[in-house]
Amino acid sequence: MDHQILFLNDNFFSSGTTIIYDENKTQVGELDLKSAFSSSVDVLNQTGSVIVSGKFRTLRNRWVVTDYDQNELGELRQRFAFFSKKYEYDAGKRGVYEIKSEAFSRQYEIYDSQSKLLVKFEKVSGFFSSAAYRLSSYETSMPAWEWIAVVMGVNAIIKRNNSAAANSGGAT
Repeated sequence: MDHQILFLNDNFFSSGTTIIYDENKTQVGELDLKSAFSSSVDVLNQTGSVIVSGKFRTLRNRWVVTDYDQNELGELRQRFAFFSKKYEYDAGKRGVYEIKSEAFSRQYEIYDSQSKLLVKFEKVSGFFSSAAYRLSSYETSMPAWEWIAVVMGVNAIIKRNNSAAANSGGAT
């Protein structure tokens, strides 16, 4: 499959499982958001087996993606940028991928080291409800399951940054 579209969402309290759908609204897996007190996620296939997981590294603002045996697949980190949002996913020997978005955009694009567009994901809800994403994968070089863990990592970094900003304002 050259082009794959998946839909996934976060729960309002960031815990429990949510369903991953394809463009035909067929369930293709689940997202286990573990608990409201941690940001870790498991991406499960249709039989409920863990395919990939994502979580923050201890005391760091970096998101690590692992396979079902806890072997590290890659690490996501935020990059400093003016007037835009940038992240970098380092997948080791498989390459380094750049995740970019305009400052107030709800759409993100993932590029390989040759600036080839591989994946688009956009936030399709989230104002008074939990965040939901539409993931369009244009390349099969990396499984869509791994990109789901990366997308949830971007979401977790944004939540962590927003929480830190809210907690730091007003105390003088």
